[in-house]
Amino acid sequence: MQTTLTQSILQTSAGREADSILRNCVHCGFCNATCPTYQLTGDELDGPRGRIYLIKQVLEGRTPGAGTRLHLDRCLTCRACETTCPSGVDYHRLLDTGRDLLEQQAPRPLPERAFRLLLRRTLAQRSRFARLLRLGQWLRPLLPAALRARVPLRQRASPCVTGQLHARRVLLLNGCVQPALAPQINRAAEQLLDALGISVVAEHGDGCCGALSQHLAAPAEARAFARRNIDAWWPHIEQGIEAIVITASGCAPMVKDYGRLLADDPACADRAARVADLARDISEVIEREQPWTRLTTAPAIRVAFQSPCTLQHGQRLNGVVENLLVQCGYRLTRVAEPHLCCGSAGTYSILQGRLAQALRDRKLAALQADSPELIATANIGCHAHLASHSSVPVRHWVELLSALLPGQAP
Repeated sequence: MQTTLTQSILQTSAGREADSILRNCVHCGFCNATCPTYQLTGDELDGPRGRIYLIKQVLEGRTPGAGTRLHLDRCLTCRACETTCPSGVDYHRLLDTGRDLLEQQAPRPLPERAFRLLLRRTLAQRSRFARLLRLGQWLRPLLPAALRARVPLRQRASPCVTGQLHARRVLLLNGCVQPALAPQINRAAEQLLDALGISVVAEHGDGCCGALSQHLAAPAEARAFARRNIDAWWPHIEQGIEAIVITASGCAPMVKDYGRLLADDPACADRAARVADLARDISEVIEREQPWTRLTTAPAIRVAFQSPCTLQHGQRLNGVVENLLVQCGYRLTRVAEPHLCCGSAGTYSILQGRLAQALRDRKLAALQADSPELIATANIGCHAHLASHSSVPVRHWVELLSALLPGQAP
């Protein structure tokens, strides 16, 4: 694609990167075939190719307006287009730059800005979110049906019974909303890792990996979260942990990207690169240990696996969890359109409710079509979004493997 970006844009590292990304695009449109929002609306501007043109216009000096914001806001950042693209267009990086410029050149109305700030100040703060969730759960019987469905019942994790301390140690990321929404996920991960000879160092702190801020066009705040996490984790890294393990697939791409995000920060760049190098989705760690050799065989339970976008597109780990479940004895059902997003996408289900609900219903229809007894997923956002309307129980896949430990019930 030919570009004529403004000189002021080209003088920045983000602008030069954007120019390079744009020049890789060959207008083929293959990306539209796997774009969830294009599938729903049929609007070229709601597909990656159309959004690329909109961003290109902003980078070339055209003043953006509400229409540009609408179509960029509708993007889920699912990155299915990147998996499909034959030219290797790094679309999500271009989208980040475009959204950031849009916030600067065409600020949102005050109510929108205030609401997005509220989301960042609430969801990204672990203790604050937990308190608000507990209040919502206490009031749940009094809430209207539509709102009640969005407030999950309280989950309690059973006490973690582990064996001896192991020579191998990993840090386990807690995240921001998962400890309150589903504390049993990391508890199951601890038990499973312990059985595989790996001790867990619990991560302490009260914040987000930074993905929520990054996707809401607050990159400086995202980098601040990254720096804070690096400072908190560095003593454990110096003590020899072998990995930073992440059970929420939505957090893993962000932590794996810390090295690039902070490459221009001389005080933090080397440590950020080291953290990114240590970051692992839990599926990568578990697969290497071949857990099926140490677990009991799973009962003949039919499981539909929903592969989150952050797992299959963001981390390119498609098929890893499916193979683990099959090797451990679970029977996977057929799922149509496995590449399409469920509509959760961080705050997307809040900010783009109509599209998110349509995608959720489409995903649930695909997941439940082959009569599964359970739906398994790998990300807390997808877990909560699907469980709110699923007629089939939804669980994290780590819980299914942990249930196969001796003495556990599936």
